Amino acid sequence: MKLSKNMQNALNNQIALEANASNTYMAMASWCEVTGYEGASSFFYAQSDEERTHMLKIVHYMNNLGISAVIPATKLPATNFNSLESILKTALKNEQMVTTAIHKMVEIAQKDKDHSTYAFLEWFVNEQVQEETKFETLIQKFELIGRDKLAINEIDKILAADAVTPASDSPA
Repeated sequence: MKLSKNMQNALNNQIALEANASNTYMAMASWCEVTGYEGASSFFYAQSDEERTHMLKIVHYMNNLGISAVIPATKLPATNFNSLESILKTALKNEQMVTTAIHKMVEIAQKDKDHSTYAFLEWFVNEQVQEETKFETLIQKFELIGRDKLAINEIDKILAADAVTPASDSPA
């Protein structure tokens, strides 16, 4: 099977997006760990691992087609954050950007009549719905529970529970 140059570029760009997301979540986890948010730290370390797994799925897909994936240099992520709420809002924006990129790849696959890549990308489309919903729900907790120290501690516990039981990451 042959991928169009357009699709190869899109997949390589997605590898870079996933790598940068992994590093961003690791930086968030590190900040949370130093700041005393143990649950959020565990949650974001798990998110970092998940993004790296997504990157590897694409690398393996391309390599299995005999196309060398481009392993990118990553951007230096932010290391200082204002609050747990601001981190979650930043994470949601990142997930929305990833969703947009995946949807563009789906459009390329449809235009190219590349049914194999289209089928491969379906998993990512479904995963992004789960990711965006997860972060939207977590951000809602600030409205529901509040922003005082007890509320933030409760949200940190919720994040700890999410880190222990992440959504399934295996292909459907």
